[in-house]
Amino acid sequence: MKRKVFLRNTGLLGAGLLLKDLAFAGAADPLPVVRVPLASRKFQSKAVEAAITNFHATVRNKELGWLFENCFPNTLDTTVDFEMLNGKPDTYVITGDIDAMWLRDSTAQVWPYLTLIQKDKQLQQLIHGVINRQTKCIIKDPYANAFYKDETQVSEWKSDLTKMQPGIHERKWEIDSLCYPIRLSYHYWKLTGDQTPFDEEWKKAIELVLQTFKEQQRKTNNGPYSFQRTTAWATDGVPLAGYGYPVKPVGLICSMFRPSDDATIYPFLIPSNFFALVSLQQAAEMVTQIHKDQQLSNELAALATEVKTALQQHAVINHPTYGKIYAYEVNGFGSFNLMDDANVPSLLSLPYLGALKNTDPVYMNTRKLLLSTNNPFFFKGKAGEGIGGPHAGMDMIWPLSIIMRGLTSNNDAEIKHCIDMLRKSHGNTGFMHESFHKDDATKFTRKWFAWANTLFGELLWKVHNSKPYLLK
Repeated sequence: MKRKVFLRNTGLLGAGLLLKDLAFAGAADPLPVVRVPLASRKFQSKAVEAAITNFHATVRNKELGWLFENCFPNTLDTTVDFEMLNGKPDTYVITGDIDAMWLRDSTAQVWPYLTLIQKDKQLQQLIHGVINRQTKCIIKDPYANAFYKDETQVSEWKSDLTKMQPGIHERKWEIDSLCYPIRLSYHYWKLTGDQTPFDEEWKKAIELVLQTFKEQQRKTNNGPYSFQRTTAWATDGVPLAGYGYPVKPVGLICSMFRPSDDATIYPFLIPSNFFALVSLQQAAEMVTQIHKDQQLSNELAALATEVKTALQQHAVINHPTYGKIYAYEVNGFGSFNLMDDANVPSLLSLPYLGALKNTDPVYMNTRKLLLSTNNPFFFKGKAGEGIGGPHAGMDMIWPLSIIMRGLTSNNDAEIKHCIDMLRKSHGNTGFMHESFHKDDATKFTRKWFAWANTLFGELLWKVHNSKPYLLK
C-alpha cells in the first residue's frame, strides 16, 4: 500500500488507541519491552547487538538507551528478507508497514550499519545483497521508485498512466532513487575494498543511470517518461499530460517527484540535483578504478560538471532577509520555490549527503530560513519544532527533519535540543514515526517506519561516539 493511502486509511493514531495496547511506564517503573522478540527477528547482527550493549553500559539516560535498543536495529529486526540467490547475496528491504522496496528507503535503512560491517561479515553480506537487489531494480526500470520481491506481482497502481509492469510497486520518477544505490555502493566499496557486487550487471545499471539523467535534462524533448494518476490527491499527479510544468534546458536534471513521493512544482529539484552531482562523481571514480572504463567515467564526470555549473548559475537566489540562499525548486526561467521538505535529500540534509560543508555560507543562510517560519513547512508547537511537508499535511513535524538537523549541526546545544525533542516525540511507543502533530506527539502517522527508526539510531550512535556528554 502506498504511503499516503496508508496514512489516509488509518488516520492519525491517537493516544487512546495506542495506550490500549501499550501502557507507557512511569518514572518508577521499568520501560516496557517493545522490541520484536529474538525468535521473530528477521536478521541478527553481532556488531549491532554489541553497539546496543555498549550504549546501555555508557549512557545513563535509561529512556535513550531503551529508544536506541528499539530503533537502531529496527530495519534488521523487521524489514529485511535475506537469501542466497543463484549463488549471490540478495536482500529485499521493505519500508515497514508497506510491503515494497523503495530504492531510497532501502539504502537509508541499512546505511547506519555500514560503519559496523568490518566487524560483522554476515552484516556485510546482507548489505552486499541490498546492492545486488538494487542493481536488478534499476535494470528493470530506472524510472521506478519502488519494487516488489516477486517480479510477477501486479501493483495496486497498475492503472497509472505510465509504463507500469509486474514487479513494480510504483513508477514515480525521482532523481534520488538512482542516487541512493550509488551512495551505498560507493561507501561499501570504500569501507571494505570488496569489488564483488560491482560486476557487469552493476555497470549496466550505472549506464542506465547516466542515460536516464541525460534524458531528464530535457535538452531537445521531454524524454520517454510521463506519469498521471486518477486521484483526489493533487501531489500524486503530474500536470500537462504527465510531463510537468516546462523547464528551460540549463543542464539541471528534472525530477517529477520529490523524495516524499509528492510531485514537484518546478521540476529542477535542487537538493536532488546536488545529490546527483555527488553520485555521478562517485560512480565515475568506481567505474575508473573497478572497470577501467575511462570513456564511461568521462561521461559521468562531464555530466557532474555540467550539473555543478548549472547549480552555481540557477540554484542560488537573493533573499531580502537571509541574503544568498538555495531555492528548493527552480525551472530555469527564473521562477523558484522557497521551502524545504523533511524527506532526504532536502536542503537541510546537503552536508549529510556530502554535497556541501555545513559551513558553506549559502547553506548557513539557507539553514536559517529553513528552521524558521519563513519556511512554509516549518512547524513549532508544544510537542516540538521541525520541518514537515505536504505529504502528511500541515502542523505535522517529521522526526526525519529533527534527526537531520542534529546530524548536520556542530552546535552542542542544538544537537542536544534535537535529541531531547526526539526523546519526547515517540508518543509512548518507543519508536519514531513518519510525523507527529506539533502540539501532541501521540497523534502521529505510521507506527512502523523503519527509516526514521534506524536514522534516529544513527544520530544517537554518532553522538555517543563523538559527543557522549550530550546523552546524559
